[in-house]
Amino acid sequence: MRGALVMMLATCRALRPAALRFAARRRSGAALTTMSAAAPPRKKVKSIVEVTPDSVIGETVTVKGWARTVRAQKALGFLEVNDGSSFGGLQVVFEGDLVSSLKGVGTGCAVSIEGEVVKGGGKQPIELKASSFELVGGCESDYPLQKKRHSLEFLRSIAHLRPRTNTLAAAARIRSTLAQAVHAFFDEEGFNYVHSPIITTSDCEGAGEMFRVTSLDGKELSRSSEKDDFADDFFARSAYLTVSGQLSGEAYACALGDVYTFGPTFRAENSQTARHLAEFWMIEPEIAFADASGAMDNAEAMMKFVIKKALSDCKKDLEFCDKFYGNNELIDRLTSISGSEPFLRLSYTDAVSLLQEEIAKDPKKWQFPDVEFGTDLATEHERWLAEVHAGGRCVFVYDYPRSIKSFYMRDNDDKQTVAAFDLLAPGVGELVGGSQREESYDRLVAKMTEFGLDPEDYWWYLDLRKYGSVPHAGYGLGFDRLVCYVAAIENIRDSIPFPRYPGSAQF
Repeated sequence: MRGALVMMLATCRALRPAALRFAARRRSGAALTTMSAAAPPRKKVKSIVEVTPDSVIGETVTVKGWARTVRAQKALGFLEVNDGSSFGGLQVVFEGDLVSSLKGVGTGCAVSIEGEVVKGGGKQPIELKASSFELVGGCESDYPLQKKRHSLEFLRSIAHLRPRTNTLAAAARIRSTLAQAVHAFFDEEGFNYVHSPIITTSDCEGAGEMFRVTSLDGKELSRSSEKDDFADDFFARSAYLTVSGQLSGEAYACALGDVYTFGPTFRAENSQTARHLAEFWMIEPEIAFADASGAMDNAEAMMKFVIKKALSDCKKDLEFCDKFYGNNELIDRLTSISGSEPFLRLSYTDAVSLLQEEIAKDPKKWQFPDVEFGTDLATEHERWLAEVHAGGRCVFVYDYPRSIKSFYMRDNDDKQTVAAFDLLAPGVGELVGGSQREESYDRLVAKMTEFGLDPEDYWWYLDLRKYGSVPHAGYGLGFDRLVCYVAAIENIRDSIPFPRYPGSAQF
């Protein structure tokens, strides 16, 4: 009897998945069309539509994705399916009795289709002739993404659904490709990938615009509070969300040589511009035994590498972005920048002189016409340098005034400037900021004091200068801005899946 009970339980378990699948189809309003008992393996749409037609015609495949458009007549039906693997979808043809399975199927429905890849009958070079169909998930009639163009502002209000649109899906694929290219570049260059902490006690930039991390409910704390105020807090001291992985990266560069961090960073800036986020991703390499020039060389090589990768792997996505957002100039610009011509390099002092000459011609054209040594260049200044002076090329501006840069940057011999640089790109302005780091313990302590920072808060960072200090340099690249640049996205909130900015953390 015990053996019979075990057999009965095993039979129930075996039948349960099929019963659940049947019930799910009933709940979703699915057509009760069953797939083949031994369905062919699933094939991504990209591996069908983005290859030579002759290489796939005649194959029997299973495609799973979401319906974009559906048209059904008495004896013939058409459905465009896309699974997110490519920009374009695959047209599926339904004939005979199978056309009735399209009843109730509309835009947004999840489907599974088995069929044979055949030569297309119209503009499509290939299509799928359906032999079986399953409605995996129905779509309610109030689905907000019907077949029409929606404003990017509206799509931000439905961030959980917007990756189903052409624009955000293209941006997501481009973002993914760029991220993978970043890792590939540094791997080829022999860098080690370091995971820097999200929770930190150090302010890398010394700006104070940080999100506090605390377990003290309802207690008002200012950043100037005594450390004893945090005795009952989780970390027993003030802690914040990181604004940069640089300091942690420097620690590992002084042991592993060349490293990079790539992760989220946070700024509590009350900024509502198209260029700022409260949560964003940074790529931050640190290079031992290097100066600012070596860091610029690395940044230039990295930029060219990742853009080439996007051009080769995201062709259809970039063509779409070029047509609708890039004024049909995007691909040409990216191709030019990723070519063999080196980026222009220009000292800050020379950049100011050039801007002064240009602004003097017509000051009213400029929002910020007052430019002199010590001015923190505005976006309009940066764009003019890249787009006009450099002729549409990327340009490095280096040797900035020490008064407008961070405490950790190495002073130049003139004591007026630091070995810092920014990479300016046409269309966006600053993409990269970097410098040679101060390697001297005494000079770094003096500079911290000058900038109003307490050296005791950075004791471990100063230790790096006490024990085997070496010249080293690095930079930070705002990854979301890079996505904007490559995909011709105007607002940075459309470059990241779920943007965080003042007044918005809905999803």
